[in-house]
Amino acid sequence: MSDLVFHTNPASRGRIVRWMLEEIGHPYDTRVVPYGEAMKSADFLALNPMGKVPVVVHNGHVVTECAAICAYLADAFPDAGLAPRADDRAAYYRWLFFAAGPLEMAVINASFGFHLSDDPMASRRSGYGRDLEGVADALATMLADGRDYVTGARFSAADVYVGSHIQWGLEFGTMPERPGFADYAARLVARPAASAARAKDDALIAQQP
Repeated sequence: MSDLVFHTNPASRGRIVRWMLEEIGHPYDTRVVPYGEAMKSADFLALNPMGKVPVVVHNGHVVTECAAICAYLADAFPDAGLAPRADDRAAYYRWLFFAAGPLEMAVINASFGFHLSDDPMASRRSGYGRDLEGVADALATMLADGRDYVTGARFSAADVYVGSHIQWGLEFGTMPERPGFADYAARLVARPAASAARAKDDALIAQQP
């Protein structure tokens, strides 16, 4: 039994963490949690009171929330080289948590057809400004700054999280297209770990009734 256990559902944000796990290359056990009663059971709620996946348990330590899991795994397995040096993490933290906050909130609100009022106070309180268009513009500006990846020329855990949002957004039409998005997504999906993660989750989906 591995010291690293991954609780997930292949049709969830757990796909992000699966990719991160494949990138670090450390053995892990997968436990698929079906939607419904299993995800709201007392045993699972003891791991995540929100009753949702993914959850990673490493040496008894429980980590939830995709961005937090990516950051934790990068630090817990430094030999994978997925976190910048401590003195070079500004862009890493900035865009990792930009995606976890403003980007995800803007995408979810847009998907439900929620639009802010024209009251300037609304955009000040929203956490992501006026709309998803502005959030997409911010990401495009980041990528236009001569970067192949979030921190520059080197792939990191931030790309797993930020890149997943951009790649899915383009694939499912939930994010506006911007210059640089398609090329960035193509660099990421071509990574061997990304391909391995997709294959494992797709195989699990195919096994579901």
